[in-house]
Amino acid sequence: MQSTDQNPDPNAINIELSEAMAEGEYANLAMIAHSNSEFVIDFIRMMPGLPKAKVKARIVVTPEHAKRLLQALTENIERFEAAFGPIKMQNEAPSYPMNFGGAVGEA
Repeated sequence: MQSTDQNPDPNAINIELSEAMAEGEYANLAMIAHSNSEFVIDFIRMMPGLPKAKVKARIVVTPEHAKRLLQALTENIERFEAAFGPIKMQNEAPSYPMNFGGAVGEA
């Protein structure tokens, strides 16, 4: 039996994912800015009834990588919808700060 360590794929990328990073961060808003040399994507978590939101991650990419990300998202959304049906979109963009469509609770 041949070892998988021999003749590794020269195009393979060894990606390390720590346990903490594997848990991920929830974000329900993304804000995008750009310059002539980079795109900055802030992933933000907004909570109901709170006027302040936290940036959970900031990703900086080149314009070429931003376009590759767009293509990858488009392909994955198409696959998702083929498997699970169309993603339903609201007719209007949400207003900020969001109240998450319900009344604000009181304690």
